[in-house]
Amino acid sequence: MTGEESVRQVKLRAGRLGVETDNFLLLSETNVEEIVAAAQETEPDVLVVDSIQTVFRPDIQSAPGSVSQVRESAAALLQLTKSGDFPTFLVGHVTKEGAIAGPRVLEHMVDTVLYFEGERHHAYRILRAVKNRFGSTNEIGVFEMREDGLREVDNPSEIFLSERSYGLSGSTVVCSIEGTRPILVEIQALVTPTSYGTPQRTATGFDYRRLQMLLAVLEKREGLRLSAHDVFVNVAGGVRLDEPAVDLGVIVAVASSFRDVPTDTGAVLIGEVGLGGEIRTVSQLDPRLKEAAKLGFDRAIVPKNNLKGYKPPSSLEVTGVERLHAVLDFVL
Repeated sequence: MTGEESVRQVKLRAGRLGVETDNFLLLSETNVEEIVAAAQETEPDVLVVDSIQTVFRPDIQSAPGSVSQVRESAAALLQLTKSGDFPTFLVGHVTKEGAIAGPRVLEHMVDTVLYFEGERHHAYRILRAVKNRFGSTNEIGVFEMREDGLREVDNPSEIFLSERSYGLSGSTVVCSIEGTRPILVEIQALVTPTSYGTPQRTATGFDYRRLQMLLAVLEKREGLRLSAHDVFVNVAGGVRLDEPAVDLGVIVAVASSFRDVPTDTGAVLIGEVGLGGEIRTVSQLDPRLKEAAKLGFDRAIVPKNNLKGYKPPSSLEVTGVERLHAVLDFVL
């Protein structure tokens, strides 16, 4: 069902993408009662409603997209799905902050919430599960946007590292677990003397408040005078990293740029950094190291406590560290 585009518009797009099939039924309709009637008549294998903000129930006076219309229209489609025994995908808008537009109850009504993310200037798109009643959350799928549509990226780590620069300061590689999938990405940092009264702190793809904390650890525990410098941190490829295991890579990238000394380009950094400068253990170390070994890295810096009773891959030189200053001595 398309509520935002006409049948002709969808046909033109399908022709551009090379989609030709007799098993695709398209209905340009916004009245939810008409949509339910058509679905009951055709009994589709999958129903896609684009978008939930455009459909409406005629017995409700408010405009399409309002809280009451979105809630009641979703409820009608939910009942249709249960009675018809087929999956339904509700496409919805997001706000400027990236949250689902409309009432929060919409997220509670569905079984799975998928976010389609990606910078418009990047070719890659990420499909991220943030709610899943049938599996793990925070799973992601990586796709490349081409002229003929989206194509799956089989090895995201290789793609995210394909344009990595060597011999430059402020660059490290970390391994993040997205759901059950290890992904290697590049962290870039730029530290420059500030020209303002208050130094700038900018983070793209990384939590701003956590960056502030890590900078405070560097200044307090390692004596780096970052209070007089602007700090910019970027996760290459448009990826967003949330887990603490990438702390070590971020903090080393900042120190590398501050000292203008390149890091060890063959090393992967894994570890959470505490406020005392200690390197804390992380979960799922084995798949992280196997991913690093598969991509040709020859060294990994990990928390020392993670190595108790663990045998790392033979192709990797794995170094366990307890304190932040030891890491900086190893890779800078």
